[in-house]
Amino acid sequence: MSLDLPLIWAVIIATAVLLYVLLDGFDLGVGILFPFAASPADRDVMMDSIAPVWDGNETWLVLGGGGLFAAFPLAYAAIMPAFYIPVILMLLALILRGVAFEFRLRGRRRGKAFWTAAFAGGSLVCALAQGFILGGFIQGITLDGVAFGGQPFDWLTPYTLLVAVGLAAGYALLGACWVILKTKDELHGAARRWAWIAAILTAALLAAVSVATLFVHPAVAARWGYAGGGFDLGRLALLLPIPILGLIGLGVLVAGLRRRSHGWPIIGAYMLFLSGYLGLAAGFFPNIVPYGMTFRQAANADNALGLMLVGVAILLPVIIGYTLWVYWLFRGKVTADAGYH
Repeated sequence: MSLDLPLIWAVIIATAVLLYVLLDGFDLGVGILFPFAASPADRDVMMDSIAPVWDGNETWLVLGGGGLFAAFPLAYAAIMPAFYIPVILMLLALILRGVAFEFRLRGRRRGKAFWTAAFAGGSLVCALAQGFILGGFIQGITLDGVAFGGQPFDWLTPYTLLVAVGLAAGYALLGACWVILKTKDELHGAARRWAWIAAILTAALLAAVSVATLFVHPAVAARWGYAGGGFDLGRLALLLPIPILGLIGLGVLVAGLRRRSHGWPIIGAYMLFLSGYLGLAAGFFPNIVPYGMTFRQAANADNALGLMLVGVAILLPVIIGYTLWVYWLFRGKVTADAGYH
């Protein structure tokens, strides 16, 4: 029995993207929340809470992007030209965050305010850029054969702006829940207030994006059973567990915040993100370039996919094991004397 290599690689890349969103999402969110911290000392604690893991979280972005290039070259060649501008903005913002992270902690006191602003600004720009890419991906990419046939600013529309703001709010929610998990005292209480605000914004924007998506592309609406102003209840019932998962996640998040739990809010937020991710996948799978190229059409030759799979089978457990070990090693609360060295 031969392996379905294109499907395996599609699952690997989809999983890498999901893990990037869930893991790097909270440290981007911490940066977005920087301006709302009461003092430089609180910002120091927030930064210390992500110091051991933030660069490792970005490993999943490298795996997702590199895997797309290697496993689905036709898709990569069509997607990248469609999003050159937001991709470049995202990469520059990630570089700025990395520089600001080091210089804020190791630089002179006079420049600390500048690097604080740079870290916050880089985090926000990165989140918005990813939101524009996501929104442009959902609304579809114009193809000319197998090549990108659209315009450089097709990704910039009111719909993609709505998605970008929603993703930034969602990252802020993850960041607030992470700070709840990792801190105590006054900063812990402030994080709970941020989480309430971010949860309301995220839920409202997610609902708005969900409704807007039904009108952006008929193919997505048809997947969810919406056509001609009404729903096909039979088709809708098949996908109903996805929004139910989101509602359960929102309930877990709200209950965790009301009961002053330290861990349940971030679990609820992750469930909410997972629901949104699965909803997106349900809208365009098996298309890897919505809505004109499937993952099988874009896949590399089987011998190349098989060779790369051997490397991934060796490397992926190492990455996962190291990630789990680092999170376990640096578990627990972060205090003002934790220091990053």
